[in-house]
Amino acid sequence: MGMKRGTTLAAVAMAVVLAATACGPSDDKAADSAQPAGAASAQGSQAPAADGAYGAPAADAGSGAKPGGQLAIANNDQLGAVLTDSAGLTLYRFDKDTAKPPKSNCDGDCEKTWPVVAAGDATAAAGMDPSLLGEVVRSDGSKQLTVAGWPAYRFNKDAKAGDFNGQGVGGVWFAFAPDGKKAAKAAAPAAGAPEAAAPEAGAAAEASAGLSVAKDPKLGDHIVDGKGMTVYRFKPDTAWPMVSKCVGDCLTKWPVVPPVDKANAKGIVEKNYLVLDRPDGKKQQTVDCWPVYTFSGDKKPGDINGQGVGGTWYAVSPEGKLITVQ
Repeated sequence: MGMKRGTTLAAVAMAVVLAATACGPSDDKAADSAQPAGAASAQGSQAPAADGAYGAPAADAGSGAKPGGQLAIANNDQLGAVLTDSAGLTLYRFDKDTAKPPKSNCDGDCEKTWPVVAAGDATAAAGMDPSLLGEVVRSDGSKQLTVAGWPAYRFNKDAKAGDFNGQGVGGVWFAFAPDGKKAAKAAAPAAGAPEAAAPEAGAAAEASAGLSVAKDPKLGDHIVDGKGMTVYRFKPDTAWPMVSKCVGDCLTKWPVVPPVDKANAKGIVEKNYLVLDRPDGKKQQTVDCWPVYTFSGDKKPGDINGQGVGGTWYAVSPEGKLITVQ
C-alpha cells in the first residue's frame, strides 16, 4: 500500500485490504462452513495474533525514538490528507492513548511495533496549524511528539514513504490527518444537501441498530441485522488479511453492514469482532474477521433470497461461518 500525490482511484478496483493482525490465517473451505441448527457446529475459528491490537512485531524492530523533522501533508486517494514525517513515513495515533491530557499507553512490545516520534525538532507542515504540535513526557522520561494532544507514532511495517500498512490495525491505530484527527476522506454531500460536520477526534463511528441471531427452518441459527434482515458473507473475501472483494457495482446489490458495537450484538461470537476500514471510505463490520453484508433482494425480515447466489454468497452462523445449506 502507498500514498501517491495526484493518483487516481484505480487502486480501489483491487481488493480492499486491511491488515488486522488480530485475525489469524484461515481457508474458506469445508472447515469454515457451518451446519444448520441441530447439527454439531464446528468452531475452527482463527487464533488471534499474540500481539492483538499492536500488530505483529518485526524480527528486529530497532530502538531509539527518531524525531519527525519537517512534517508534510500527503494526499492519499483512500484516506485523504495524511500527516507524514520528513522522510514521508505515515504518522499514526492510538485510540487507547488520551489527548486531554496527553498520555501514551504504548510501551514495551507495543513500542517496538509502533516506534514513538521523538519531540524536539518537529516543524508543522505547510498549511497546518503549528499550535497543534506539542509533546508529552513518557513513562521512561523521554519526550514524544503530539498532534492536537495525541501522541505520534510510526509503524515498523511501513518500509518506505507512502506506506500506510498501520491504518486500522486492531481497530485502534489510525493515520493522522493534519488537524490531529483520524485521516478519512470526506464523502461528497448530495446535491443541495447541507454538508455534515466532521466528527470530533476519537469519536466512534456511527453504529447500526445491532446484530442478533434468528432461526430459520432451512438455515438454522443465522445472523440478522437490527432490522431483522439476513446477513451474508462473500466467499472470495478473506479474513487474513482482512479483505473485502465486493467493490463497485457489487456493493449496490450487497450493502456492507456498518459498524455495530459489541453491546448491540446479541449471540454473536465476540472473538475478532472488528471493523474494516475500506478504501472507498466505508466502514464495515466483520464477524470473526469476515466482512459481512445484507442483500438488496431481501425485502422483509426473514427473507433469505441471497442464500447461495452465484455459489459465493451465504448466510452467516453466529460464529461467523458460512451456512452453505441450499
